[in-house]
Amino acid sequence: MMGRRCFLRRLSSLSGIGIIGVSSLSLVACATNRSDAEESLQVPKTMILESSAFPPDGAIPAKYTCDGDNVSPALTWDAPPEKTLSLVLIADDPDAPRRTYVHWVLYDLDPKIRELPEGVPSQPILNLGGVQGKNDFGRYGYGGPCPPNGTHRYFFKLYALDTVLDLPPGATKAEVIKAMKEHILAGAELIGRYSR
Repeated sequence: MMGRRCFLRRLSSLSGIGIIGVSSLSLVACATNRSDAEESLQVPKTMILESSAFPPDGAIPAKYTCDGDNVSPALTWDAPPEKTLSLVLIADDPDAPRRTYVHWVLYDLDPKIRELPEGVPSQPILNLGGVQGKNDFGRYGYGGPCPPNGTHRYFFKLYALDTVLDLPPGATKAEVIKAMKEHILAGAELIGRYSR
């Protein structure tokens, strides 16, 4: 459905181009759509992800954004399925202009871990275990909300996997999603909002 809307918007914005050219451009333009990468994942959302910093669908305090200290919020979750070998955390903003903006990529977390403290260091490998990828700010670890204007939604997504990804530090969200396909046992989602 989302891909079709994207195609139609692209089609209506072009004139004087043959239908073959339009179709090709439309598919390229829609390739970065959130639905293409993530809605194809089979994620049984049977876990619960929470933060003491903000309630579900609530406002994210400025402390955790580029307008404040830009530190990651504390996160907690319940026990993953028994066969879980690692956890992945991805945070992104699907309301960003032009494409979904990635704020945090964290993978190969020990499944025994049930929380991340506030202010996870921006380093490739964490002392508590886990490896950090690169966000769309070009840095390791967390980069807080920093919308150009308006209210944006920020999705914090936790995945329980039946494998360890064993990707090097600095992997992108796309690389992590590709590696964890067919390995997701359970998941959880927490949405926060921030306005400027």
